[in-house]
Amino acid sequence: MLRLALRTSDDVAALVARLTLGLVIFPHGAQHALGWFGGYGFAGTYGWMTDTLGIPGALAALAIATELVAPVALLFGAGGRVAALGLAGLMVGAAATHFENGFFMNWFGTREAGVEGFEYHLLAVALAAIVILRGSGALSVDRAIASA
Repeated sequence: MLRLALRTSDDVAALVARLTLGLVIFPHGAQHALGWFGGYGFAGTYGWMTDTLGIPGALAALAIATELVAPVALLFGAGGRVAALGLAGLMVGAAATHFENGFFMNWFGTREAGVEGFEYHLLAVALAAIVILRGSGALSVDRAIASA
């Protein structure tokens, strides 16, 4: 069963998708979990998710942990499908909170801080879908384990 979940070819497109998703989401997760890159850290993000968004505490903590751990797993190609599925779920949820703001991000700073569209989330879901469907691809821990 584990080999089936980890099964992947030496697909370069899957490699590009997982590396791109991991590299883009990691700083976002580091903001939320660690306070890096100007973020609020775990306590601040947890408070915002529970108080402002109304997300139950356990789910908020799981989301913050997923945003930090899943990108690292993707960068190594370790459990890529599971990591990508977790991030896809988070991005669908995040898109839902941004849906009322329209499609476009706040590229020119004409909206107040935090008022963004959902285009970023849609791209992240698409990259995650590639990894979910194709696996971690070339140069991955998953491929090394499944091939052994």
